[in-house]
Amino acid sequence: MDKKSFLYISLLFALFFFLPGLQAREKTFTVVIDAGHGGKDPGARGANINEKEINLAVALKLGRLIESNAEDVRVIYTRKTDRFIELDERANIANRNKADLFISIHTNAVKRGSSVQGTETYTLGLARSEENLEVAMSENSAILLEDNYQQRYEGFDPNSSESYIIFEFMQNKHMEQSISLASEIQKSFGVRKRVDRGVRQAGFLVLRKTSMPSVLVELGYISNRQEEKFMGSAAGQNKLAEALYDAFSKYKKNYDRRKGDVSGSATIAVANVVEESPVMKSSKTPPPGSEADILSKKRQPTRQKTTASSTPSVNRNTKGKVIYKVQFLTSDKKLPANSRLFKGYKNVDFYVEKGIYKYTYGETTDFNSIRKMRRTVARDFKDAFIVAFKDGKKVKY
Repeated sequence: MDKKSFLYISLLFALFFFLPGLQAREKTFTVVIDAGHGGKDPGARGANINEKEINLAVALKLGRLIESNAEDVRVIYTRKTDRFIELDERANIANRNKADLFISIHTNAVKRGSSVQGTETYTLGLARSEENLEVAMSENSAILLEDNYQQRYEGFDPNSSESYIIFEFMQNKHMEQSISLASEIQKSFGVRKRVDRGVRQAGFLVLRKTSMPSVLVELGYISNRQEEKFMGSAAGQNKLAEALYDAFSKYKKNYDRRKGDVSGSATIAVANVVEESPVMKSSKTPPPGSEADILSKKRQPTRQKTTASSTPSVNRNTKGKVIYKVQFLTSDKKLPANSRLFKGYKNVDFYVEKGIYKYTYGETTDFNSIRKMRRTVARDFKDAFIVAFKDGKKVKY
């Protein structure tokens, strides 16, 4: 064999064995897409379609968009067909696969009236409004179809508001990333002229055991005939999936930037996301029940000065008196004073309870004053509520 033939064969050998490996990008990021309900659990019922069908169609479309455009992302589905899967098992699928992200897709409904519409995205936490609690109760009721659900969920009753107290201490270490993704999702929906009902918190069993950033998306209201028609159509499902993909793409780019690998991000965005949704631009306050744009607002209002410390601050002339504050956020870690989660609020205070950092704003002995302050804070944090302290200890009021 002459030298030229040897080089030719060597080149073919190299192309055959090594080129596929160079072309196939390593899967360095795993996202689990969870289509809510399924099988014997139809979810919310519409006039012509059930929730489980909408959820699955959008989940599969979202997965295909990611698989087509993000070569380094591995997509795993909790279900790809019409089958029933326990809520805990959905989280277990994500944990077993060491997922980097968990997106649970659902469709909302209201018992009374048919005019409610729009999208909302939830992170794990204690619901501070009846509306958020009702959504969690509706989604969690799926466990009633599971065998031995009382043992599996340690006596949790999805229809009892008392059972949801446990979620006050369940915000995990991925809360900030979860809120970041939720905010991107809502902004992306807003770009596509969907009504933005904001980023919210509630106690969802499907999110409670995930060990990665996780969100639960409500695509719209199947109890609204117009929204049901939109979500039941291929065009509507494509639009919803594209919005979710666009938000995922932005989240992934930020993830890669933090990891120092900008080149690994998803490369094709379906649409550009503006700073605020149309709904937010048309109103000075967020929609009812909303914690919209938690990470993106740039306001820097002048606030009453308080002292940040690990225990509530007490002025000398208020010793022995009850001091009221507005609690608006919790975290399992101490947040920096300039955290974007504070949405521009300065001189935020905090206290620690059972290992959870609980952030407050304002300080007064006048209950009427704190009520007015809570209403102000609730414009940015719908679930804000009043807490009371006496001589540095939390008390009931």
